[in-house]
Amino acid sequence: MPEQAITRLDTKESDFASRLDALLHWDMSVDSQLHERVAAIIQAVREEGDAALLRFTAEFDRNPAADVAALTLGPERMRAAWEQLSEADKQVLVTARDRIRTFHEHQLESTWSFTDDLDNELGQLVTPLERVGVYVPGGQAAYPSSVLMTLIPAKVAGVDELIVTVPTPGGEVNMMVLAALHLAQPDLVLSIGGAQAVAALAYGTASVPRVDKIVGPGGAYVATAKKQVFGQVGIDMIAGPSEVLILADGTTPVEWAVLDLFSQAEHDASAQSILVSPDSAFLDRVAADIAKRLATMERAPIIRESLARRGALIHCRDLTEGADIVNRIAPEHLELALADVAAWLPKIRHAGAIFCGPYTGETFADYMAGPSHVLPTFGTARFASPLGVYDFQKRSSLVTFSQTGAQALAHSTEMLARKEGLQAHAEAARVRGGNTDSE
Repeated sequence: MPEQAITRLDTKESDFASRLDALLHWDMSVDSQLHERVAAIIQAVREEGDAALLRFTAEFDRNPAADVAALTLGPERMRAAWEQLSEADKQVLVTARDRIRTFHEHQLESTWSFTDDLDNELGQLVTPLERVGVYVPGGQAAYPSSVLMTLIPAKVAGVDELIVTVPTPGGEVNMMVLAALHLAQPDLVLSIGGAQAVAALAYGTASVPRVDKIVGPGGAYVATAKKQVFGQVGIDMIAGPSEVLILADGTTPVEWAVLDLFSQAEHDASAQSILVSPDSAFLDRVAADIAKRLATMERAPIIRESLARRGALIHCRDLTEGADIVNRIAPEHLELALADVAAWLPKIRHAGAIFCGPYTGETFADYMAGPSHVLPTFGTARFASPLGVYDFQKRSSLVTFSQTGAQALAHSTEMLARKEGLQAHAEAARVRGGNTDSE
């Protein structure tokens, strides 16, 4: 791969900002035809229920079935897949599960309350969601890690019922995915996918329970369907192509940096891999190593296209400017490949997940670190957070007024309600305050 196949940018160049904007541009909208196709699928599932679900599963996944029960992956099948694994593979999954569970146990929120100076008790009641739908990708690739990264946080949160949908094109089921499902212990697993699975989860059918929230990544049809059913149910996020940004001072081995760039690029030709450094010589060595190492990669065509389309090596004036670029991009994954991470971490405001120091390759977080690898993309890390226990819990405000509190606040409440023209509100406050005179 010629060196120029990956974009080289320099913050000193007059057109840097416009070139960076062009590199980052990714249209999150969908074309009108796709929107209409997804809407038609959703409407058919709403109107026809199981019949539409079966029809679309046969059409899109080449997986015909007489009824939805035939598309159910029962616990016996998942247990059989688990038992067929080697002891080494079992241990890998168990280690990942345990680390994910331990991390997310620290995220649990608790119900709390306090008593104010008027003897009113105020607080917050934290409760888990009752029923959640988890979409596990299964079309172009199989991701047992995604099973654990979505289901384990929900289990820790205490969700009552977990319904999993996983597409099985041609009826083929990945054994590692089944084994991971055995470990995660969902309540129902259905071999359905696409917009039809999202619709069934959102609206329910005779065989698919309606859920309160849908989580998990998918392709364009799934993302579009999640947008369209939002409001009927909750969703986690609209996940896009994977992203990594490495902020490096030149002290990290070049090979490590290159392989971390490749790690994102090999996901998808639309994935984005960016390295920012004030060390131009380091960037030169990285570019040379990319050219040398690419031919050795099994997914070289995908990596090559990804780096050519959306990758970049960016030379900045200093690490302060580098941190500004990080916050401008708000990447899904941020690696701080720095000798003094502690000095620069406070400068970072926007990133889905931050990996500190040269030994903390993002690849560990995809599988073994503990935090969920379901992260905000498209710069949405400016306002969104990784999937976690908090996505599976909800909060209710708790308010218990004392007589003293009601009497003390009744007049102010009545006054504001009357300013808004809401008589019943005002009267409801007045009668609790012991004031018999109406204004």
